[in-house]
Amino acid sequence: MLHLVTLAGFPIIEPDPGHTKLRLSSDGLEAIRRIMTPIAAVAVIGPYRSGKSFLLNQLLSLSCYEGFGVGHMRDTKTKGIWVWGTPVELDVNGVNTSVFYLDTEGFESIGKSNVYDDRIFALATVLSSVLIYNLPETIREADISRLSFAVELAEEFYGRVKGQDFAFEPAKLLWLIQRDFLEGKSVQEMVHEALQHVPNNDGDKNIDQVNQIRESLAIMGGNSTAFSLPQPHLQRTKLCDMKDDQLDPVYVKRRQQLKELVASIIRPKIVQGKLLNGQDFVAFLEQILEALNKGEIPSTGSLVEVFNKGILERCLKRYSETMLNLTLPLTAQSLRDAHERSRGDAMKSFDEQHFGRNHAKRSFMQLEEEIDKAYKNVILANDYQSAKLCEALYVRCEDEMDQLQVLRLPSMAKFNAGLLQCNQSFEQECVGPSKEKYEQRMMKMLGKSKSQFIKDYNQRLFNWLVTFSLVMVVVGRFIIKFILIEMGAWILFIFLETYTRMFWSAESLYYNPVWHFTVATWETLVYSPILDLDRWAVPIGFVLLILVIYWRCYCKRKHGHWLLPLHSNSKGGPSRPRSD
Repeated sequence: MLHLVTLAGFPIIEPDPGHTKLRLSSDGLEAIRRIMTPIAAVAVIGPYRSGKSFLLNQLLSLSCYEGFGVGHMRDTKTKGIWVWGTPVELDVNGVNTSVFYLDTEGFESIGKSNVYDDRIFALATVLSSVLIYNLPETIREADISRLSFAVELAEEFYGRVKGQDFAFEPAKLLWLIQRDFLEGKSVQEMVHEALQHVPNNDGDKNIDQVNQIRESLAIMGGNSTAFSLPQPHLQRTKLCDMKDDQLDPVYVKRRQQLKELVASIIRPKIVQGKLLNGQDFVAFLEQILEALNKGEIPSTGSLVEVFNKGILERCLKRYSETMLNLTLPLTAQSLRDAHERSRGDAMKSFDEQHFGRNHAKRSFMQLEEEIDKAYKNVILANDYQSAKLCEALYVRCEDEMDQLQVLRLPSMAKFNAGLLQCNQSFEQECVGPSKEKYEQRMMKMLGKSKSQFIKDYNQRLFNWLVTFSLVMVVVGRFIIKFILIEMGAWILFIFLETYTRMFWSAESLYYNPVWHFTVATWETLVYSPILDLDRWAVPIGFVLLILVIYWRCYCKRKHGHWLLPLHSNSKGGPSRPRSD
């Protein structure tokens, strides 16, 4: 359902005050935005005062007073681009299409630059589904040269893959020659002759340029047609006041044929495979205008850049999101592989969507540069995360080594087990570019810790044996009162404190087989995967103390004697005879 009911023309593009660039007219665009059906545009271009507005009124079946303002009866109304307010609804291959008719400001009028004319021409070329090139009497060299911009656009936007994979469908070019006599030639022959190669035996650069344009126009040969329209009446200034029965019958007949021809070649505007509704059409127009106004001189390159800007940003966002989903840190190779996969996906997506063929290379290179910048940021983030993780693992291992240095019961087996576990966890968990650096630090720290532990180990074990002998002396004499235990403890103490110091050096002691046996026995008692005596020494010692006290206080009273020799108590006790 159409919401646009304005029975008048209104501007959608206006010139700026300097008449050099174009700007949007918001009132007209707001009306177009509300159209929900696919849109097609028929634009008429041509020289100033060539009858474009009158032709559009004829195509719309409107009088000069109802339709677009005609120059010879009023001041020139068409500044920029105007659209007729009520679209014509057509069924195009089963698609209900809203057709707009666009009137453009004429070329070569006084007070305008050629750059301004080029912008009008380019805008009409890209926007329209049917481009009517209205030419009075004949085709001039300037008319052909003006098409060079349209040809360049066609080469960029429409020539990527034949019949498919296009950015947007090209406008159907209709050469409309308004002339009563064609000198025995058809209008198609006239167009064909005008586009013939010009001989250039002298190598004139200007002629070479003209011929290049003619050669380029050949690509639009399958997308253009020609039509002749005789003058409606000799008194052209009174055309607006004449009815059809006052006009030349041949003109009226040809006008009807022209309407049918235009209707037959109209197609909805498609951009990247999508039919444009009103809102899409306005967004497309804004994009084109931004491109045309970007530089002092409109160029295909500037058009391509602006069209590709949004696509480039989407592809870059796709790459960035993929890389952000990575769990850092990663190894350099894994990160590089992820980068190559994400980059390939982004480039493939850009290649499938981008506008243009030749000038798109610049956008392609820009996307590569932006991806490289994003990748460098990911590399920095990976380096930071790798250093952070490896530093944490290193500090944790360093703390564990410090704890192993101060074991209550020194154990080489426990130290080696802790060192191995620490090294393995570091190797498994520390990843990324910082691993190599921290591996060197880790090896140095572990080596230093092991050397320090070995240096203190024998001396601490020796001190523990001395302490153990003294404790057993106290236990054998005062707690258990078992003389053999006390004697054995004294022998061990005397051996450790006198004989070893008198006859063995510390080094020879530690290399003695007896010492190795002692160390092996100690290691077996102190540490095993099942029992870590260092952890349970205090609880076990407390339990043993309770048992010894229990045995000392209760078991002796119950049995009355020991099976093994005890310390004698001859000076007192219950067995001593009483004296009267």
